[in-house]
Amino acid sequence: MKIICAPDSFKESLSAVEAANAMAAGIRSVMPDATIDCCPVGDGGEGTLAALQAAIGGQTVNSRVHGMLGGSINVPIGQFNDGKFAYVETAGAIGPKSSPDGKRDVMSSSTFGVGELLVDASSIAPDQIMVGIGGSATNDGGCGMAQAIGVRFFDTAGTLISEPLCGAQLQRISRIDIGNRNQKFDTQKIVVLCDVTNPFAGPQGAAFIYAPQKGASPDQVKHLDDGLKHLACVVQKDLGIDLTTMPSAGAAGGLGGGLAAFAGAKLTSGIDTILDAVNFDSRVQDADLCLTGEGRMDAQSMSGKACMGVAALAAHAGIPTIALVGSAGPGADQCLQAGIRKYVVIGDGLPAEESIKRARELLSLSAARVVTEYWQTP
Repeated sequence: MKIICAPDSFKESLSAVEAANAMAAGIRSVMPDATIDCCPVGDGGEGTLAALQAAIGGQTVNSRVHGMLGGSINVPIGQFNDGKFAYVETAGAIGPKSSPDGKRDVMSSSTFGVGELLVDASSIAPDQIMVGIGGSATNDGGCGMAQAIGVRFFDTAGTLISEPLCGAQLQRISRIDIGNRNQKFDTQKIVVLCDVTNPFAGPQGAAFIYAPQKGASPDQVKHLDDGLKHLACVVQKDLGIDLTTMPSAGAAGGLGGGLAAFAGAKLTSGIDTILDAVNFDSRVQDADLCLTGEGRMDAQSMSGKACMGVAALAAHAGIPTIALVGSAGPGADQCLQAGIRKYVVIGDGLPAEESIKRARELLSLSAARVVTEYWQTP
């Protein structure tokens, strides 16, 4: 029998790679002869690069870039399929963990380092760059990124804005010029992996929905949203691109929309792109069972999250999928009508803190129990 283990990460406890290995260990404890295919996945958030490496190999090259609050940091860029595509995980440059002292300031943070990563990635893999933008701590609409690839921004006095732009400064922008943009981005294919579909601005946009999680006060949220609305108007005027109607433009503090407008990128579903990259469709064809998992399953899991993407492809091949999850929230049962045969809370009845602390052990035990029950069920 063959079992494919394709979990996403369990936030605060296990990476996708660690989760897949824990599942495999549990299966081997009760079925030592089973064929196990560990295929950790991600939807473009932190840890997706490591999941890709574990699933299909590849290598990484370190890039020295600006951090979101200045200074410089090393961020790995993935190189896969003999240089056919590169993978940039923007959380390495603009995620909460990218600040050495843990400092966060969403008003002053810039995506400039993301642009530097793209320039380096364009040399590593000249045909295609995949960009995972989950887990950001910025809200600058991608303007900092754009500056790093050569896009120029001018204020109302016609003066070039030379310092890296941040969320607090977007209303300074009066004109945008892409004439000096790095020529590599005229022909290079850039695919952006999004795990949310929020619009650029407004009540459901980047600032109102996600900036509070990044430390913004209500007044700051309003300032950031006004800045994104202003930026969208200037982009429409100077570039002829409407960010206000673009799905996922609000991902990563508007970086999704910025990549589309300033780098010519295509925004797409993160999990679908990753499943294609790891050849999941062919790997699941001869499986008898698929195990997936994530930290929390709820109604949001239906909106392009990893577990449901895995289940959909497995179902297309006629393979049942069982999800092992850290917790189940409102709407989790909706997943049972969308491809998941069953979901199991690995620490059911335990306090959340204990479940997180014992996640590896609980995931192994749950995997062992689930596969045993599955083959004993008539």
